[in-house]
Formats: sequence, C-alpha cells, structure tokens
Amino acid sequence: MLMDFVSNGRNVTLLSPRRMGKTGLIFRLFDEMSTKQSDVQCIYLDIFATDSLESFVKVLASAVSSVFSQNTKIGRQFLDYLKHLRPLISYDPISGVPQISVTYQTENEKEQTLKGILDFIDSRGVKVLLAIDEFQQIREYKNVCFEALLRGYIQMMKNTNFIFCGSKRKMMLDMFSNPRSPFYSSTVIFPLDSVNKESYKSFITALFAKDSRTIDDDAVEYILDWTRLHTFYTQSLCNMIYSEGSSHITMKEVDSAIAMILKLNEPIFFQYRELLTSGQWQYLEAVAKEGVITQPTAGKFLMKYKIGTPANSRRLLSSLLDKELILSTTTQEGTSYRVYDVFMEKWMGR
Repeated sequence: MLMDFVSNGRNVTLLSPRRMGKTGLIFRLFDEMSTKQSDVQCIYLDIFATDSLESFVKVLASAVSSVFSQNTKIGRQFLDYLKHLRPLISYDPISGVPQISVTYQTENEKEQTLKGILDFIDSRGVKVLLAIDEFQQIREYKNVCFEALLRGYIQMMKNTNFIFCGSKRKMMLDMFSNPRSPFYSSTVIFPLDSVNKESYKSFITALFAKDSRTIDDDAVEYILDWTRLHTFYTQSLCNMIYSEGSSHITMKEVDSAIAMILKLNEPIFFQYRELLTSGQWQYLEAVAKEGVITQPTAGKFLMKYKIGTPANSRRLLSSLLDKELILSTTTQEGTSYRVYDVFMEKWMGR
C-alpha cells in the first residue's frame, strides 16, 4: 500500500513507535522503487539530532550530496551550486559520505539556502522521493516557524514527493491533522503496525532453517508474545538465541537468552532509575508489573501501588510520556499505556 501511495505521487506521513522498523521499511521501499521505477531518485535524511534551520540544511545538503555522486552530471551541478555558498566540505572517514557546513550571516540566507537546495533537486528532470525521519523534531527549532516555511517551499515542488516519518504519534498527528497546522491534510496518514504474527513465525523459522537449525513452535510463539511483535526487540532476542549456537531451540534456550539480555541491559535500567524521581520510578514499575493499563486513575490501581490521588497519577503519567518511557496507544476501544522499552518492562516486572 505504501508503494501505491508514493507511486501515485502522494505525500505520506509514516507513524510508528521507535524501533518498530520504519527506517528499514523506507530503505526496502527505496529498493523496490529503484527496481520498478529506475527514473526515481530516493533521498533519506534523519533529522533527530538537528535543533535549528541551519542544522536541517546541513543534513539535507549532505544527504543530497551522498545520493548525487560527484561522478554524475547532477552531482557536479549540485557541488557547483554549493560553491557560491562558501561551504566547508569534509568526508566521513568511515562511510565516505560528504559532510557539508555553510557559514551564514542572516536567517534569510539560511532560508534561501534551504529553498535553493529544494529547488535544485526538484528541477533536475528526475522524480525524487525524499524521506525525512523523526520529522516531529522540527517543532523544537527556535527563532523560526519552520513548519510554515518548509510547507511553503514544498507546495511549489512539482517533481518531488515526501515521506514524513515520526515516532511521537501525538505530535505528528497534530502536525498533519490539526486545521491550524501548516501541514494540515497535506499527506496520507500511514500508521505502521506490527508484523502479522503468523508471517513473523514463518520468517523466524525459515531464518534458523537456513543455518540448518530448528526451533520449536512454542518457542517462536513465546518469543513473539514476549517481545510484543516489536521488531527491534524480536530481532535482538532472536539474535541472542542464534549467537548461543544451539542447533535445536526449545524454551530452555529462549529463557537462557532472555536472562542474558536482561542482565546485559541492567546498567542502562539502573541509569534510568538515577535520572527519575522516586515517584516516577515507582509509577513506571507499577505500569511494568501491570503490563498494560487502561485506567490510570482507577482506585484499584492507585491503591495497589500506593500512587496517591488521581491528579498525582495523571501528573506522573504525563511526565513519563514526555520522557518517552511510557507508550500510549489509542484504538477504537480507548487509550492504553505500557512501558516503552520491552526489555525494561520485563526486567522491572521481575
């Protein structure tokens, strides 16, 4: 379906929790696009570490340079375009990807540079698919209404389509479904759900079989239930099981791998405890032990874990949501909450 949207020239908002596999999905989409539509140029940039218009421009320029090779006509044209901006160009010693920085005198120069780069990629006579990961980060930029600025530039582009990816669901939905937001109703909203369980079971079994190993059905079932079908945690657990070298995997090998993973992650979990207040930690532990909560102000929940008043529960929940330590999920049945990190949830539950 995602392929259909971008093939038909639609801009897409891709939503998923962190580590669910959206970046991998994007690169898989890029591979499919290059096979089926060789005239489409795909560009990916992750703006999680950006904090300003200037840093966004730097990441964008580096991404464009890495795609349009200096050995191609378009690549040489792009470097020629950058030269009048007096850029500082260096190269990553490991990947060889160009790292570009530009010195500016005014905010207007930054805005014009952004517009110039977008105009450049849109006017090269090729279709472009530009994926921007962790897009909600632009709301952290200071001293500029970046949403309105970028939306204004994008509206003028004829040959470029966008995938806006984000892990902060509430913020992303506000950006694209709030009538007062510049990007309102400008994309197709595409939530990324978990992989179908039966398909995932077949995939895991087949991967072990490739190395002449077998895995019991109940072991695969347990892995997927334990990790909530969350891509990162499922892959991590399977990798640990694989690395232990057993030719036949039973529940015993799964339990052994789980114990090792939780042990290895303990220093990280202890660090979280140092960074939180005692009340926040107690609340996070309560959610972990419950597995999932749907009524955070219910009397039974408050009394069981000595949380106090409903107002205190709402305050603690809000603080942990902001820190992305608790994940909220909204469906037709309502909103539920659970610990974001699956491994941490299991460790605290123990």
